Amino acid sequence: MKPVVSIYCEGVETKVTIVSVEKDKVRVLKSFVASMVAGSSAPRSDDFSLDSSADDISFDSLDSGASPGSSDVSALASEMAGIKLSQFSFIPVITEPSANFHVYEGEKVSDRKKQIELIANDILKVKGILAAKDSIDYVDLNDKAYLCVFIESSVRCAELVNSLASLHGRRYYKIDSIKSAEVALANYVSKTTKFFPEDYTLIIHIGKEASKLIFLEGQKLKHIGTTLDVGTKNLHTYDVYFSKILLEMENGGVPRLDNVVLCGDDRSENLMLSFYGTFPEANVIDLKFDSFDLGSLGEESQKEISTFSIPLAAVFEYQKEESKEVKGINILPKYIQENQKFLQFGWHSYVMLAILFVTTFFYTFLILSKFSELSLLDKEIARLISMQKMNEEIISQITPLSNRIANFDNTQSILDSAAVGTGVWSHSLDNISSFMERRRNFWITFLESTNTQDFLIRGYTLSRSSLTEFARENDASILKNVLYEPLRDKNAFSFTLNAKIKNKPAQ
Repeated sequence: MKPVVSIYCEGVETKVTIVSVEKDKVRVLKSFVASMVAGSSAPRSDDFSLDSSADDISFDSLDSGASPGSSDVSALASEMAGIKLSQFSFIPVITEPSANFHVYEGEKVSDRKKQIELIANDILKVKGILAAKDSIDYVDLNDKAYLCVFIESSVRCAELVNSLASLHGRRYYKIDSIKSAEVALANYVSKTTKFFPEDYTLIIHIGKEASKLIFLEGQKLKHIGTTLDVGTKNLHTYDVYFSKILLEMENGGVPRLDNVVLCGDDRSENLMLSFYGTFPEANVIDLKFDSFDLGSLGEESQKEISTFSIPLAAVFEYQKEESKEVKGINILPKYIQENQKFLQFGWHSYVMLAILFVTTFFYTFLILSKFSELSLLDKEIARLISMQKMNEEIISQITPLSNRIANFDNTQSILDSAAVGTGVWSHSLDNISSFMERRRNFWITFLESTNTQDFLIRGYTLSRSSLTEFARENDASILKNVLYEPLRDKNAFSFTLNAKIKNKPAQ
C-alpha cells in the first residue's frame, strides 16, 4: 500500500494521520490536530435518524462550510514539513454536513453502475436531490437495505489537499478516495473487536464539538444515528448522551445494548461510570489500535491516539479494501478525477486533438513523400559527383596535351624558320658540291658556320685558279690565306676562306 495521509475535517478542527506500510503492518508516522479558522461551524443537533423505516432524511439547515484559508493551509504545511507529500496518497474523510445519508430499500442488482443509477433515482424521488452518479456509494446496512452516502457540493477536505498542493507549487496531490467517517469507524470496530452474533453494540465517538452514534448488530452495521452537536467543549452533563442514545435505539430498532465502545476525545472514567449506570448490562470498553504500529509517536501522542480514531479507521478500511476484506465507502467525484489527470481535456480539447492528429498525419505524409524525392535527388547528386570525378580525371589527362598543343605554334614557327634556314644552307652546299664535282682538284676538309650568314671553309686545291674561280662564284667571299703545301709528289695549296651563305633565287 502506498503511504497515506488521512485528513478528517471535524468542525473547526482538522485531524491528520500520516502512515506507511512496513512489513505488512501500518506504521503511524505522525498525527496532529490543526485548527481551521475558516472552517465550518459544528453540525446541528436535530432529530435526524437513519431508521430503515424513515421516509426522509434532511440536512436543509446545515452549512456546507467555507473553503480553507491561506493560514489554515500554512498551518498544515508547517506540520508536514520534511515529508515528501508527492509520494503519499491522500484520503479525505467526510461526515455531516458534507456527507448525506440515504437508506435504499429498492431493487438490488449485481451491476454496480445499474445499482447506482437506481439509487440516484430513489434519492431524487424521496429527497428531491439530483445526486451525481460519481458522488454516490453504498454499503450493506442489513439484509434488505443499502446505506448510501452521497455528496452534493465540493468537499472541504479535498479542497484543503488541493490548496496544500498549490502552496508547494504542484497542480495536485493524489486523492485516491473520499471516505465516510461513520462507515469507516464501523468497519474498523467490526473487524478488530469480536462480538456475539446476537449482540447489539454502540460505538460512540466524542469530538470537540460533535459526537457520533453508530450501532452494530453482531459484526454488521445496523444503524447510524444523527450527529450530536455535543462535545468536550460544550458538554455539561452526560445525561444528554443517554437521551439521544435511547432515541436512536428506538429509531434504529435496537432493543438493548450489549457493548459500548468509546473513542474520540473523551474516554474518561466518569464517562464509563455513567454508561455503566445507565446500561448496567453493557460491556463498556475503550477502542484499541493494536493493528497499528505506534512506535514512531511520542508517549503522549500514543496515549491520545483515540482522538484520531476516524482518520485511522479510514486508513484501515483503505488497506483492507485492497485485499477485499472490507467494503467501505469510496467516493471520488469526476471533477477531482479530472484535476488529477496528467492531461486534462474538454470536448474542444478532443476536437483539437483530432485536428492535431489529422494535421500531423498530413504533414508526416508530405515529409515522407519529400523524403522519397530527396532520396532520388541524392542518387542523382551521387551520379553527377561520380561523373565529375571522371571528368576531372579526363581533364587531368587533357591538360598535358593542351600544353603541348599550346606550344605547337611555337614549335611550328621554329620548324618553319629552321626549314627556311635549311633551304638556304642546302642551296649553298649544293653550289659548293657542284663546283667540286666540276673541278676535280678542289677539296673541303673543314666547314663551320660563324654566324647566321657567314661560314668558314678550309681545304686543299691543286690549282690556284680553281680557288679564284670558287671565290668568284660565291659573292662576297674573302680568301684569307693560301699556303703551298706539297701533297705526295704533287704541288698542292691549303686555303682558308670566309664565304657568305647564298640565298636561293626566287622561282
